[in-house]
Amino acid sequence: MRPDDLRVGIAARAVGRLAGDLGPRHATSPAFDRAASWVAGRLRQAGYDVRRQPVRVPGGVSWGVPVAAGRSSNLIATAPGLDPRSPHLVVGAHLDTVPQAPGAEDNASGVGVVLAVAEAVAERRTRLPVVLVAFGAEEPRGPTDDDHHYGSRAYVASLAPAERRAVRGMLSLDRVGVGTVVPVSSAGPSGLQQRADVLAAARRAGVPTEAQVNRSSDHWSFVRAGLPGIRIGSTPYAAYHSAADLPPVVSRAQLERTGRLVLAWLR
Repeated sequence: MRPDDLRVGIAARAVGRLAGDLGPRHATSPAFDRAASWVAGRLRQAGYDVRRQPVRVPGGVSWGVPVAAGRSSNLIATAPGLDPRSPHLVVGAHLDTVPQAPGAEDNASGVGVVLAVAEAVAERRTRLPVVLVAFGAEEPRGPTDDDHHYGSRAYVASLAPAERRAVRGMLSLDRVGVGTVVPVSSAGPSGLQQRADVLAAARRAGVPTEAQVNRSSDHWSFVRAGLPGIRIGSTPYAAYHSAADLPPVVSRAQLERTGRLVLAWLR
Protein backbone atom coordinates (compact mmCIF):
# COMPACT_ATOMS: atom_id res chain seq x y z
CA MET A 1 0.00 0.00 0.00
CA ARG A 2 1.34 3.41 -1.01
CA PRO A 3 0.01 6.88 -0.11
CA ASP A 4 -0.80 7.42 -3.78
CA ASP A 5 -3.27 4.51 -3.60
CA LEU A 6 -5.83 7.03 -2.32
CA ARG A 7 -8.70 7.83 -4.70
CA VAL A 8 -9.51 11.41 -3.70
CA GLY A 9 -12.62 11.40 -5.87
CA ILE A 10 -14.28 9.17 -3.26
CA ALA A 11 -13.76 11.86 -0.64
CA ALA A 12 -14.91 14.68 -2.92
CA ARG A 13 -18.08 12.83 -3.90
CA ALA A 14 -18.86 12.20 -0.24
CA VAL A 15 -18.59 15.93 0.49
CA GLY A 16 -21.03 16.60 -2.34
CA ARG A 17 -23.47 13.95 -1.17
CA LEU A 18 -23.41 14.83 2.53
CA ALA A 19 -23.24 18.62 2.36
CA GLY A 20 -24.75 19.27 -1.07
CA ASP A 21 -27.58 16.72 -1.19
CA LEU A 22 -28.37 15.86 2.44
CA GLY A 23 -27.38 19.14 4.08
CA PRO A 24 -27.57 19.92 7.81
CA ARG A 25 -27.66 16.74 9.89
CA HIS A 26 -27.57 17.40 13.61
CA ALA A 27 -27.12 14.30 15.71
CA THR A 28 -30.75 13.39 16.47
CA SER A 29 -32.29 14.50 13.18
CA PRO A 30 -33.80 12.37 10.39
CA ALA A 31 -31.14 13.84 8.09
CA PHE A 32 -28.43 12.32 10.29
CA ASP A 33 -30.07 8.90 9.94
CA ARG A 34 -30.14 9.29 6.16
CA ALA A 35 -26.47 10.29 6.14
CA ALA A 36 -25.56 7.35 8.37
CA SER A 37 -27.39 4.92 6.08
CA TRP A 38 -25.54 6.31 3.07
CA VAL A 39 -22.12 6.08 4.73
CA ALA A 40 -22.83 2.56 5.99
CA GLY A 41 -23.72 1.53 2.46
CA ARG A 42 -20.44 2.86 1.09
CA LEU A 43 -18.45 1.01 3.75
CA ARG A 44 -20.27 -2.25 3.10
CA GLN A 45 -19.63 -1.88 -0.62
CA ALA A 46 -15.91 -1.64 0.21
CA GLY A 47 -16.12 -5.00 2.00
CA TYR A 48 -16.42 -4.02 5.65
CA ASP A 49 -18.68 -5.36 8.36
CA VAL A 50 -20.62 -2.35 9.67
CA ARG A 51 -22.63 -2.06 12.84
CA ARG A 52 -24.57 0.84 14.29
CA GLN A 53 -23.87 1.63 17.92
CA PRO A 54 -26.76 3.59 19.47
CA VAL A 55 -25.85 6.81 21.27
CA ARG A 56 -28.28 8.56 23.61
CA VAL A 57 -27.96 12.34 23.28
CA PRO A 58 -29.49 14.95 25.61
CA GLY A 59 -31.31 18.05 24.47
CA GLY A 60 -29.60 21.39 24.64
CA VAL A 61 -28.45 24.32 22.55
CA SER A 62 -26.16 23.56 19.63
CA TRP A 63 -24.34 26.66 18.42
CA GLY A 64 -27.29 28.88 19.31
CA VAL A 65 -30.05 26.54 18.10
CA PRO A 66 -32.22 24.48 20.52
CA VAL A 67 -32.11 20.73 19.78
CA ALA A 68 -34.17 17.92 21.26
CA ALA A 69 -32.91 14.88 23.10
CA GLY A 70 -32.92 11.64 21.17
CA ARG A 71 -30.86 8.89 19.62
CA SER A 72 -27.82 9.18 17.40
CA SER A 73 -25.39 6.45 16.38
CA ASN A 74 -21.80 5.55 15.63
CA LEU A 75 -21.00 3.51 12.54
CA ILE A 76 -18.21 1.03 13.28
CA ALA A 77 -16.59 -0.64 10.28
CA THR A 78 -14.15 -3.54 10.53
CA ALA A 79 -12.65 -6.06 8.17
CA PRO A 80 -14.41 -9.43 8.47
CA GLY A 81 -12.93 -11.43 11.32
CA LEU A 82 -11.18 -8.56 13.10
CA ASP A 83 -10.73 -9.28 16.81
CA PRO A 84 -11.06 -5.97 18.74
CA ARG A 85 -8.99 -7.49 21.55
CA SER A 86 -5.98 -7.67 19.24
CA PRO A 87 -3.78 -4.59 18.67
CA HIS A 88 -5.38 -2.22 16.17
CA LEU A 89 -5.62 1.40 15.03
CA VAL A 90 -8.72 3.59 14.92
CA VAL A 91 -9.47 6.21 12.25
CA GLY A 92 -12.66 8.20 12.70
CA ALA A 93 -14.58 11.34 11.77
CA HIS A 94 -17.80 12.83 13.07
CA LEU A 95 -20.80 12.67 10.76
CA ASP A 96 -23.09 15.19 12.47
CA THR A 97 -23.25 18.96 11.98
CA VAL A 98 -24.60 21.89 13.92
CA PRO A 99 -28.25 22.49 12.95
CA GLN A 100 -27.70 25.48 10.65
CA ALA A 101 -24.73 24.16 8.64
CA PRO A 102 -24.53 21.74 5.69
CA GLY A 103 -21.10 20.90 7.05
CA ALA A 104 -18.98 20.44 3.94
CA GLU A 105 -15.77 21.16 5.82
CA ASP A 106 -17.21 20.37 9.27
CA ASN A 107 -17.23 17.46 8.78
CA ALA A 108 -18.12 15.89 5.46
CA SER A 109 -14.45 16.44 4.61
CA GLY A 110 -13.33 14.11 7.40
CA VAL A 111 -15.96 11.48 6.61
CA GLY A 112 -15.01 11.65 2.94
CA VAL A 113 -11.36 10.97 3.68
CA VAL A 114 -12.34 8.07 5.95
CA LEU A 115 -14.29 6.56 3.05
CA ALA A 116 -11.35 7.05 0.67
CA VAL A 117 -8.97 5.47 3.19
CA ALA A 118 -11.43 2.60 3.69
CA GLU A 119 -11.31 1.82 -0.01
CA ALA A 120 -7.53 2.16 -0.15
CA VAL A 121 -6.84 -0.28 2.70
CA ALA A 122 -9.71 -2.74 2.13
CA GLU A 123 -7.53 -5.36 0.45
CA ARG A 124 -4.07 -4.17 1.48
CA ARG A 125 -1.96 -4.85 4.56
CA THR A 126 -1.52 -2.12 7.15
CA ARG A 127 0.94 -2.30 10.05
CA LEU A 128 -2.00 -3.12 12.32
CA PRO A 129 -5.67 -3.82 11.56
CA VAL A 130 -7.84 -0.72 11.30
CA VAL A 131 -11.23 0.10 12.82
CA LEU A 132 -13.06 2.90 10.98
CA VAL A 133 -15.69 4.93 12.82
CA ALA A 134 -18.18 7.59 11.74
CA PHE A 135 -19.05 9.17 15.07
CA GLY A 136 -22.45 10.62 15.89
CA ALA A 137 -23.11 13.60 18.13
CA GLU A 138 -19.71 15.27 18.21
CA GLU A 139 -21.07 18.80 17.99
CA PRO A 140 -21.82 20.67 21.24
CA ARG A 141 -25.20 20.80 22.94
CA GLY A 142 -24.06 23.12 25.70
CA PRO A 143 -21.07 25.15 26.87
CA THR A 144 -18.95 22.64 28.78
CA ASP A 145 -16.61 19.82 27.85
CA ASP A 146 -19.25 17.31 28.95
CA ASP A 147 -21.78 18.75 26.44
CA HIS A 148 -19.68 17.57 23.52
CA HIS A 149 -18.32 14.42 21.81
CA TYR A 150 -21.19 12.11 22.85
CA GLY A 151 -20.58 9.52 20.14
CA SER A 152 -16.87 9.03 20.75
CA ARG A 153 -17.39 9.01 24.52
CA ALA A 154 -19.97 6.25 24.07
CA TYR A 155 -17.57 4.32 21.84
CA VAL A 156 -14.74 4.48 24.38
CA ALA A 157 -17.08 3.64 27.28
CA SER A 158 -18.26 0.52 25.44
CA LEU A 159 -14.76 -0.96 25.14
CA ALA A 160 -13.94 -3.89 27.38
CA PRO A 161 -10.58 -3.68 29.21
CA ALA A 162 -8.86 -5.93 26.65
CA GLU A 163 -10.26 -3.81 23.80
CA ARG A 164 -8.96 -0.62 25.42
CA ARG A 165 -5.50 -2.10 25.74
CA ALA A 166 -5.64 -3.07 22.08
CA VAL A 167 -6.06 0.53 20.81
CA ARG A 168 -2.53 1.49 19.72
CA GLY A 169 -3.38 4.77 18.01
CA MET A 170 -6.37 6.90 17.01
CA LEU A 171 -6.77 9.66 14.44
CA SER A 172 -9.80 11.97 14.43
CA LEU A 173 -10.24 13.59 11.01
CA ASP A 174 -12.09 16.83 11.70
CA ARG A 175 -12.16 19.73 9.20
CA VAL A 176 -9.54 18.43 6.81
CA GLY A 177 -10.46 20.09 3.51
CA VAL A 178 -9.34 23.72 3.94
CA GLY A 179 -5.84 25.16 3.63
CA THR A 180 -2.52 23.97 2.24
CA VAL A 181 -0.93 22.69 5.45
CA VAL A 182 -2.42 19.85 7.53
CA PRO A 183 -2.71 20.58 11.28
CA VAL A 184 -1.70 17.65 13.50
CA SER A 185 -2.80 18.11 17.11
CA SER A 186 -2.15 16.33 20.35
CA ALA A 187 -4.55 16.93 23.23
CA GLY A 188 -1.67 17.67 25.58
CA PRO A 189 1.77 16.48 26.68
CA SER A 190 0.75 12.82 26.88
CA GLY A 191 0.20 12.75 23.10
CA LEU A 192 3.50 14.21 21.98
CA GLN A 193 5.02 10.87 20.93
CA GLN A 194 2.02 9.87 18.83
CA ARG A 195 1.94 13.35 17.30
CA ALA A 196 5.62 12.95 16.42
CA ASP A 197 4.82 9.61 14.79
CA VAL A 198 2.08 11.20 12.68
CA LEU A 199 4.35 14.09 11.70
CA ALA A 200 7.03 11.60 10.66
CA ALA A 201 4.48 9.76 8.49
CA ALA A 202 3.54 13.08 6.88
CA ARG A 203 7.18 13.80 6.05
CA ARG A 204 7.50 10.39 4.41
CA ALA A 205 4.41 11.18 2.32
CA GLY A 206 5.60 14.70 1.44
CA VAL A 207 2.65 16.34 3.23
CA PRO A 208 3.25 19.76 4.85
CA THR A 209 2.02 19.88 8.45
CA GLU A 210 1.77 22.13 11.48
CA ALA A 211 2.02 20.74 15.03
CA GLN A 212 -0.69 22.04 17.36
CA VAL A 213 -2.51 21.29 20.64
CA ASN A 214 -6.28 20.89 20.36
CA ARG A 215 -8.94 19.07 22.42
CA SER A 216 -11.99 20.03 20.34
CA SER A 217 -12.64 16.76 18.55
CA ASP A 218 -13.28 13.08 19.15
CA HIS A 219 -9.65 12.25 19.88
CA TRP A 220 -10.18 13.94 23.24
CA SER A 221 -12.65 11.23 24.29
CA PHE A 222 -9.85 8.71 23.85
CA VAL A 223 -7.17 10.78 25.54
CA ARG A 224 -9.27 11.65 28.58
CA ALA A 225 -9.82 7.88 29.04
CA GLY A 226 -6.08 7.19 28.92
CA LEU A 227 -5.96 6.06 25.29
CA PRO A 228 -3.85 7.53 22.45
CA GLY A 229 -5.53 10.08 20.20
CA ILE A 230 -4.57 12.77 17.68
CA ARG A 231 -6.65 15.27 15.71
CA ILE A 232 -5.95 15.87 12.02
CA GLY A 233 -7.33 19.19 10.74
CA SER A 234 -8.79 22.46 12.11
CA THR A 235 -7.64 25.26 9.79
CA PRO A 236 -9.86 28.33 10.44
CA TYR A 237 -12.29 29.31 7.66
CA ALA A 238 -15.02 31.91 7.22
CA ALA A 239 -17.96 29.50 6.74
CA TYR A 240 -17.44 27.65 10.04
CA HIS A 241 -20.74 26.51 11.58
CA SER A 242 -22.77 28.49 9.06
CA ALA A 243 -25.12 27.94 6.14
CA ALA A 244 -22.21 28.83 3.84
CA ASP A 245 -20.29 25.63 4.70
CA LEU A 246 -21.01 24.17 1.26
CA PRO A 247 -18.96 21.87 -1.01
CA PRO A 248 -17.06 24.67 -2.82
CA VAL A 249 -15.43 25.54 0.53
CA VAL A 250 -13.53 22.24 0.44
CA SER A 251 -10.26 21.85 -1.46
CA ARG A 252 -9.76 18.57 -3.28
CA ALA A 253 -6.00 19.05 -2.94
CA GLN A 254 -6.27 19.30 0.85
CA LEU A 255 -8.44 16.18 0.99
CA GLU A 256 -5.71 14.41 -0.97
CA ARG A 257 -2.97 15.64 1.38
CA THR A 258 -4.88 14.44 4.41
CA GLY A 259 -5.57 11.05 2.87
CA ARG A 260 -1.92 10.55 1.94
CA LEU A 261 -0.90 11.40 5.51
CA VAL A 262 -3.36 8.86 6.96
CA LEU A 263 -2.23 6.12 4.59
CA ALA A 264 1.42 6.79 5.41
CA TRP A 265 0.61 6.50 9.13
CA LEU A 266 -1.29 3.25 8.60
CA ARG A 267 1.67 1.77 6.70
